[in-house]
Amino acid sequence: MNEEKVLIDNLKINYKVAGFGPAILILHGWGGSSDSWLKVQEILAQKGYKVICPDLPGFGKSKTPPTPWGIDDYTEWLNGFLNSQKLEKIFLFGHSFGGRIAIRFAKKNSEKIKKLILCDSAGIKQKPTLNTKIFFWLAKTGNAILSPRILKRFKDSIRNLFYIFLRHRDYVKAKGVMKETIKKVLDEDLLTDLSDVKTETLIVWGQKDKIVPLKIAYIFKEKIKNSNLEILPKLGHSPHLEAPEKLAKVIVLFLKP
Repeated sequence: MNEEKVLIDNLKINYKVAGFGPAILILHGWGGSSDSWLKVQEILAQKGYKVICPDLPGFGKSKTPPTPWGIDDYTEWLNGFLNSQKLEKIFLFGHSFGGRIAIRFAKKNSEKIKKLILCDSAGIKQKPTLNTKIFFWLAKTGNAILSPRILKRFKDSIRNLFYIFLRHRDYVKAKGVMKETIKKVLDEDLLTDLSDVKTETLIVWGQKDKIVPLKIAYIFKEKIKNSNLEILPKLGHSPHLEAPEKLAKVIVLFLKP
């Protein structure tokens, strides 16, 4: 296992690489880094693959972009990273936020992907629940009865509470540019992108995922025509941490010719 750095568009990027053979590129989730994928990376390397896991810009030991990025920015960055590694065609794996990037990349650059794996992937805006609708109503009511001066004073606290309620705690934890980045990311709905993904795709989902529930996996399966769904019993949103051996086995079986 080697840890290396590369400069892409004036951003210093940290990444880990292990093994030899066909290249697998792993895109981690929001708030994560290459560190959380060490076990999966090690297993896949032992199975005869070259496994590359970068710290995405703004995460881990990689530099943060100077301005807020959206999914297209991360997609362009990924193109640059592949070029820096002289990789023409890869197996692409995206987990959660990394799945968002993988989906958009597959839509725009299908010729660069041999096979695609989406694991507990984010990307689809979920329909508001009754509780969410009530929260919106309370927010509008409060906006109407409170003075602008009071609203301004508590604006940040109210916004943070709103994102926590919608299970976007990552927004509250994010700092500076990355706080604006996650807002841009969450505003993008990739539902229409899914039908444009032509690459053979494996959708892997933890049965007990509470961050991106299993019902989303079935939408992915319906929209991506050339896809299969693998449900991991008793696992949640992070199968790479909960059962890395099981996840690696599923990956290897799918990647075999």
